[in-house]
Amino acid sequence: MGFSVGLQYEVGPQGADFIFNVQAAHTRQQVVLQEQLSFSQPVLPWCHEDPVTRTRLARLRAQPGRLDLQYRAVVELHHYQADPAELAELAVGQLPQAVLPYIWPSRYCESDRLQALAGDLFGRMAPGYARVAAVRDWVHAQLRFEANTSDSTTSACDSLGRGAGVCRDFAHVMIALCRALNIPARFATGFDYGADAALGPPDFHAYVEVYVGHRWYLFDPSGTAIPMSFVRLATGRDAGDASFAMIFGAVTCFAPVIQVAPVPSAGGALQVPLHTWRALSTDGAG
Repeated sequence: MGFSVGLQYEVGPQGADFIFNVQAAHTRQQVVLQEQLSFSQPVLPWCHEDPVTRTRLARLRAQPGRLDLQYRAVVELHHYQADPAELAELAVGQLPQAVLPYIWPSRYCESDRLQALAGDLFGRMAPGYARVAAVRDWVHAQLRFEANTSDSTTSACDSLGRGAGVCRDFAHVMIALCRALNIPARFATGFDYGADAALGPPDFHAYVEVYVGHRWYLFDPSGTAIPMSFVRLATGRDAGDASFAMIFGAVTCFAPVIQVAPVPSAGGALQVPLHTWRALSTDGAG
């Protein structure tokens, strides 16, 4: 997959600090072949890669005036694919230490408030990938995809009460329900390749990764994009850990400009992402 991200800001007279989270993660199944990150101001960002999630952050201090970010990359995806019927849930005592934070409630995923609902809906189902898929399908059917129905304070419980939201909200609801069932789930960001053009131009996209069968597998409860196309940027407990830009100071923000499309491999083959019944992961085994 080849993609570009353009971000534009007007920084106030006092300057501002930024933490950007737009670079493709380095994972065992996702290889960054080419990339270039540039800024319109003469700044040298401080860069950091989380050793566990592989999320990459670029932090900088911007001067007053215009600040443009441009990031381009080509990423090769080698999905680990599995038969969903073979993927079991793990007991909490079997989970790796790094996975444990993803069974706890978080700011936007109040799993402790949804335990009764999750138990009523899914508690009698056999544990495994099929139960996680049932959670995904229920969230997709329960919520209506609608712009401007939520903001940066909207949580999973808020979205359920409203019955509507955007991809971020669908992801929070699915994560909260999975955690209420003691299934580790985390928030992930990428791009909405394959989305209906009626939803607008290409954009960032929030989806879910759930830990079953000793790996993190991809789920898209909003159903707006094609999971096989997801280039992983960031993961976290919820959207608070995975924002594409965190801004500290007086700043005017403009809409992101994003392009994403499959590109030929080094051998000239072009593989277009498709929906598949198989379980997909861009993460190594836990």
